[in-house]
Amino acid sequence: MVSGTGASPSPEQLQDLLLESPGFTEFLLGLTTISATLLGGTEPMLCAITVERDGTPATVASSGEDARLLDEKQYTFDDGPCLTALRQGTTVLVPDVANDDRWDHYASAVSGEGIRSVLAVPIATDPGSAAALNCYSRTSGVFDEATVAEVERHAASISRILRLALKVHPPQIYPEHLRSALKSRAIIDAAVALIMVQNRCSRERAMELLHLASRATDTRLHTIAADILQGAALPPADPPE
Repeated sequence: MVSGTGASPSPEQLQDLLLESPGFTEFLLGLTTISATLLGGTEPMLCAITVERDGTPATVASSGEDARLLDEKQYTFDDGPCLTALRQGTTVLVPDVANDDRWDHYASAVSGEGIRSVLAVPIATDPGSAAALNCYSRTSGVFDEATVAEVERHAASISRILRLALKVHPPQIYPEHLRSALKSRAIIDAAVALIMVQNRCSRERAMELLHLASRATDTRLHTIAADILQGAALPPADPPE
């Protein structure tokens, strides 16, 4: 899959990126964009970097909105290939999410977003933190042996500058109301993806069904979404007589 768009950035270029970035998030955005550009071949690749500080994971940068949302789905389930790679420090490959039973709910959720294969590679950091480079493709079987080796090499090459960035920039603290809003959005988005798969419908129709069920049962959207992720059926759109 990897065809490459040129040589990897030099240590000096990575240092310049860190020095010129006003904050940790901006630095990671640049690093992730570089990763997606370098690693993307004939098949477009979505990339995200997940960083954990003091046991709390957060996607601080992604090559696009789709990649960020895909990572957020894992936080809803507190499990998935990328969190496994981060926590266990080992490469995780999902050649075809439709034929992988290690993360059933998560696989169903990302399938609903059109993702067919996932590759997660840990990035070495200092004690007290952990990180992983997450790659998503809309085609199954694209992460061949050469591609996996190239992504692992790239993850190793950015380890030093990431460790430095973690030392330079303190953790960013979000207000509690914002943290709650972000979590709620991720839960609803994951539930919508499951409804799409289960009902073979569009994203718009899945969201419509969720809203109809919320109004019919007089239940908060977030509550219904959370129940669906725990295995509950979508409530009927019409209230019982």
